Amino acid sequence: MKRKELTAFSGGAEDAGRESLRNAPDREELLVRRAQTASRIGTQGLLVNLFLTLFKYLAGYAGRSAAMIADATHSLSDLLTDVVVVLGFRFVQRPEDEGHDFGHGRIETVLALLCGAFLALVGVGIFWTAAVRLLEIHRGLLPAAPGGVALFAAILSVVSKEWLYRYTLLWGRRLDSSVLVAKAWDHRSDALSSVGTLVGIGGAFFLGEKWRLLDPLAALVVSVFVVRASLPILRESLHELTDGSLDDELETRITNVIRNTPLVTDCHALRTRRLGSYVALEAHVLVGRHLSIVEAHDVTEEIEVRLRRMLGEASLVNLHVEPEPQERTSVPSKGA
Repeated sequence: MKRKELTAFSGGAEDAGRESLRNAPDREELLVRRAQTASRIGTQGLLVNLFLTLFKYLAGYAGRSAAMIADATHSLSDLLTDVVVVLGFRFVQRPEDEGHDFGHGRIETVLALLCGAFLALVGVGIFWTAAVRLLEIHRGLLPAAPGGVALFAAILSVVSKEWLYRYTLLWGRRLDSSVLVAKAWDHRSDALSSVGTLVGIGGAFFLGEKWRLLDPLAALVVSVFVVRASLPILRESLHELTDGSLDDELETRITNVIRNTPLVTDCHALRTRRLGSYVALEAHVLVGRHLSIVEAHDVTEEIEVRLRRMLGEASLVNLHVEPEPQERTSVPSKGA
């Protein structure tokens, strides 16, 4: 096939795609922008948690509520992970260097793993505290009746943390950030913990001392949800840190994109992995033996345009071109 026949298959749409790829911000700029946005979201969560932690400690002591003091300690743990996440994004945005050929995306995975582990520990801690409190109530050691300020703090915590969960989850999915998604579930665990606190304080405040066991009972239920929320985060982070491949559905889509590119006869040896927010992949692409080196290179450029359009402009795509086997190539007859 001649050079002019090769360029004819693309058409205006594909040419525009390659042109948009060339005109798009470079990979380093994309990663910096993303890290700055994620850091801004994390900072906003940090400020909310700072306010809630201080207010809940004050409300817990002023309102004589041990449950609110425990809830404030949970918010303090969220605050500490917020600090780690915000500082971590300063390293995530660093470009490739001599010692990190694939960039620093895995730092984000480590941060997500830390958040997941912290979330699991918080769930276990809530369970332990609630169990101890139930034993104390069983022995006749009833907690003091809480004041109205503790009840107000519990309501404020539920509303603000649920909003923060939805806001952070929205941006986590928009930026494809595993650590922001993990932080979102961290906020949700705090909201659920505050629901348990609200039930306990509200029961004691409105129904009397016999209902003060509602607080630890609700906390036990909340602890189960918190631990369950941490398990997918831990599993996905460990899968990524051990160079686990992308899921089968996404790999099938990648293979279809390669095979459906004009002049490609097949592909094999696909290898994929995720490096924080972006994907790295390599594959062997089979093309006709009659193509020149320049023409085969144009085919791989077309594949890269299509893959980055699907996976994100920061994706790392490494393609190895091979000629299709001799038996697949139609050889003209001598009389032709």
